[in-house]
Amino acid sequence: MVLMDMEAEERVRRDDRAHVFHSWSAQSKINPMPVAGGEGCEFFDFEGKRYLDFASQLVYTNLGHQHPKVVAAIKEQADRLCVIQPSFANERSSELARMLAELAPGDLNMAFFTNGGAEANENAIRLAREATGRHKILSAYRSYHGATHGAIALTGEPRRWASEPAISGVVHFMGPYTYRSSFHSENEEQERDRALAHLEEVVMYEGPQTVAGIILEVIVGTNGILVPPDGYLQGVRELCDRHGIVMILDEVMTGFGRTGYWFGSAGFGVEPDLISCAKGLTSGYVPLGAVLISQKIADKFQDKVYYGGLTYSGHPLACAAGIGAINAMKEEKVVENAKMIGDDVLGPGLRELQKKHKSIGDVRGRGCFWGVELVKNRETREMLVPFNAAGPAMGPVAQMTGEAMNRGVSLMAHWNVIICAPPLIITPDEVKRALSVLDEVLEIADKAAD
Repeated sequence: MVLMDMEAEERVRRDDRAHVFHSWSAQSKINPMPVAGGEGCEFFDFEGKRYLDFASQLVYTNLGHQHPKVVAAIKEQADRLCVIQPSFANERSSELARMLAELAPGDLNMAFFTNGGAEANENAIRLAREATGRHKILSAYRSYHGATHGAIALTGEPRRWASEPAISGVVHFMGPYTYRSSFHSENEEQERDRALAHLEEVVMYEGPQTVAGIILEVIVGTNGILVPPDGYLQGVRELCDRHGIVMILDEVMTGFGRTGYWFGSAGFGVEPDLISCAKGLTSGYVPLGAVLISQKIADKFQDKVYYGGLTYSGHPLACAAGIGAINAMKEEKVVENAKMIGDDVLGPGLRELQKKHKSIGDVRGRGCFWGVELVKNRETREMLVPFNAAGPAMGPVAQMTGEAMNRGVSLMAHWNVIICAPPLIITPDEVKRALSVLDEVLEIADKAAD
């Protein structure tokens, strides 16, 4: 805990506004809050006010802030070897790659290390293209896969638009979303079957012999916490097997315990050919991502060069943080805690709020990964704020998150969905504290609803 230091706060504000160029922002319209530190499930400002981090920042502080075992692993490695170029083997990258192979589903026995999730997705599609000799990649609308040139092309929402034209060969399709079905489905089973039929038709029209890979978020993250119907991912797996298409699962958010499983795909009983991961891999403490590669794909590059690489691939300091994070999660049964929180506390608590607040149209999620969809009218399901809302158009949702912050709870919202994704170490009492504040600020949404 730091003591109140208003001079430091003012210096941070001044230098930030003068020199830091912030992502996804009109620079003159933002006023970032200076953060002094963090501890456990909270972070705090320079006045000492604490905020419960109910979004794990951007869904990555799975172990909360300043977990001592991860910090110790970073410090120990800093004293031994901070960096070595990737053509050498190093102890930390070798150990972490082995640990990931042991945790991953199926025969994903190899790991290609990157600096983050976007680069993991870039290399996943490159692996699929080089392995198959095909060029098309199918990706869902209502998806986010990163902001580098290839990853933003995969992205199926408005953040892609400013980067177009992007890479060629990316084809978007509609994924399942039962609450707002593009297929006029009345239940989960219909949504599964109709979404799979649609995807199969897209493959047919694109030519299966031209499709290298299909990439999907296991549970769609930023774009609404969309949990696929049971059997959907298995259906995609079968489609890929039938046509020799590489199945890529983006687990940047769902990996490392977020859904109550080490990898979200395990909760759906599906084994992909490639998994992209990052975020929770180090709890965000040091930037690190990875592509986990099945033996079938890896074998294609035993005698054939893989044309991809990164200066910091297998960075020992980053890999040490990953090892520390995984060991801490195992020792403290963090994944089990995430599942318990979702099943017994967070999920039931959000459903109780849904009964109370007319502005809640739908609640969905798993583990510590939940979405609360806000509507103007439950019958028509009109969104509380419009698609692609930003700035003043966010209206009541922005008011809600601002008021929650005033009450000491940091919430994340994307358009009309509140994303509840707390650190996986959170306690039932901390969840109840956050739900109490959410209950209070939902009155703002209720007033804006019909």
